[in-house]
Amino acid sequence: MEVTILSTQVIKPSSPTPQHLKIFKLSLLDQLMPCPYAPIILFYDPIVPSSLRLEVLKSSLSNTLTRFYPLAGKIKDDLSIECNDQGAYFVEARVNCSLHEFLNHPDLLLLTKFFPCDFFPKESNAGTNVTNIQVSRFECGGIAIGICISHKILDGAALSTFLKAWTSTARGCEDAIYPNFIASSLFPTDDLWLRDSSLVMYGSLFKAGKSITRRIIFGASSVAALKDQASSRLKCPTRVEVISAFLWKCTMAASKVNSGFQKPSLLTHFVNLRRRMAQPMENSTGNLLWIATARSKGHNNKSHLPDLVGQLREAVSRVDGEFIKKLGDHEQGKSVMSETLREIGDLVSKDGLDHFGFSSWCKLGFYEADFGWGKPVWVSSFGMENSVYMNLIILNDTSSGDGIEAWVTLDEQHMAILERNEELQKLAMFDPSPFINY
Repeated sequence: MEVTILSTQVIKPSSPTPQHLKIFKLSLLDQLMPCPYAPIILFYDPIVPSSLRLEVLKSSLSNTLTRFYPLAGKIKDDLSIECNDQGAYFVEARVNCSLHEFLNHPDLLLLTKFFPCDFFPKESNAGTNVTNIQVSRFECGGIAIGICISHKILDGAALSTFLKAWTSTARGCEDAIYPNFIASSLFPTDDLWLRDSSLVMYGSLFKAGKSITRRIIFGASSVAALKDQASSRLKCPTRVEVISAFLWKCTMAASKVNSGFQKPSLLTHFVNLRRRMAQPMENSTGNLLWIATARSKGHNNKSHLPDLVGQLREAVSRVDGEFIKKLGDHEQGKSVMSETLREIGDLVSKDGLDHFGFSSWCKLGFYEADFGWGKPVWVSSFGMENSVYMNLIILNDTSSGDGIEAWVTLDEQHMAILERNEELQKLAMFDPSPFINY
């Protein structure tokens, strides 16, 4: 598959940003993200002519950027965005195959061709566009919209808010969606101590080797079966709880085969703070996230699914309203955050725990992103094959909404063992076509 760039341009906001809003201060929690972008691809069937769709995308993006004005700016530094109305970098491209031809057997490493920028720039990203979008047209008229927006200002929930605003504008909805820029006032900062502390932690989590990414799909019946298992000890386990715990269990088993003994294991899971906060947080931008941690010791027998679900639920429950109040307090927050990051790093680098990092896109509504020509047939991340990586699992909804698609990045040897796990094979599919009804 070849993707050819046809044109590049800048989409500027439809109205200028007021002078008093020209500098947007990032929040303290925006320093927690190690990756420069929050990338996602939306694939759409050929329903209306591609040229018409392009014009709708451009004009609605211009109108949406007026409300989401920092997204039309450039990164000033690690503390702020210059809201200079320079606009979003917008690329048009052509793909030399049909949408169905590609999605019948999607090559995860080729997905990066649908993005307009490099995920891992070698130099500082100061002066780069906050928003980068590529629209790729397949021979059949289907399109892929690759979105790379700076992770400094958007987490998954905030990206969802932007997409809801953009798509509703494209459809001509009367009630415009406005962002809530409250994060920087709740978690203000003038220095970079959290960035420096998080970089030290992530330095412990990244390792050398050769990584591989696989999609592991759990249909509704498999999710229900795992919920039944976990329900023997827990009330109403969720999709994310049971799939996270089950994959943790399977990756620990693979690690045991790989190393010859059961190593203690550390699970980290990003937690969306919005629903746990006292303030109204609807449509809030920024990275309103914190890290929940759960440990499984190698010498005990508490690696059954109900136990692991219970440990995960307990870890997430500790990130409650009282905990968030501590995070928002200057002195207490610095102490709590520093201690959490230091403990995670030490458990992996000094105590030798296996680490598996989880993040969930579930219930963020990405499959509801309708610009006026229907919902996406597939919402994707991208595959990695790097010499430096971390064990990472991203959970997303399936198109039906009742299953889970897990994007799992592990060491090649670890993945090869995981693929042979009989229990996993019975409950999930590896890299099926997105067109299969799970």
